[in-house]
Amino acid sequence: MDLIARVAQHFEDSAQTKLNAVDAMSAPIAAAIETMTACLLNGSKILACGNGGSAADAQHFAAELVGRFEAERQELAAIALTTDSSILTAVGNDYGFAHVFSRQVRALGHAGDVLLAISTSGNSGNVIEAIKAAHEHDMRIIALTGKGGGEIGEMLRDDDIHLCVPADRTARIQETHLLIIHCLCDGIDALLLGVE
Repeated sequence: MDLIARVAQHFEDSAQTKLNAVDAMSAPIAAAIETMTACLLNGSKILACGNGGSAADAQHFAAELVGRFEAERQELAAIALTTDSSILTAVGNDYGFAHVFSRQVRALGHAGDVLLAISTSGNSGNVIEAIKAAHEHDMRIIALTGKGGGEIGEMLRDDDIHLCVPADRTARIQETHLLIIHCLCDGIDALLLGVE
């Protein structure tokens, strides 16, 4: 086995997946940036959720907003629903894992807030339940998916934004999700700070 060639192929595949997504995803990512920025300027917040690598992405996004991305600015209101082990284990034990995010959305979410819902397959049951809860509270959804969008793609409303990576391999979708998260953070900063 030629490990060097195998590693090189990962780099090439990752780069090509991102390049393949540029035309289809640039406009919806820009719309998501505008939606998130308007939410924050109105004194609302962004809740983020996902499982596994997507949980890490939710936490990464929230950390960039509460801390900073690349430019110094005020703190921005973002909460990752993946981080409180007591809530996750209590709700998981008492109500089932499908409800670990939706109960937090119902407790913390308000009209005007945004839910960043991350699922590489578009079929994560607890993310689907979180979207339902967010819709109940008149929150907008920005969904990060892949593999055609799955059930999440079918349940989004007209004013929600679907950022579906045109790929089927989970690793490539996750790598592109991270790039999208960085685009969101950069775009929010650019609109808030007036950067050209």
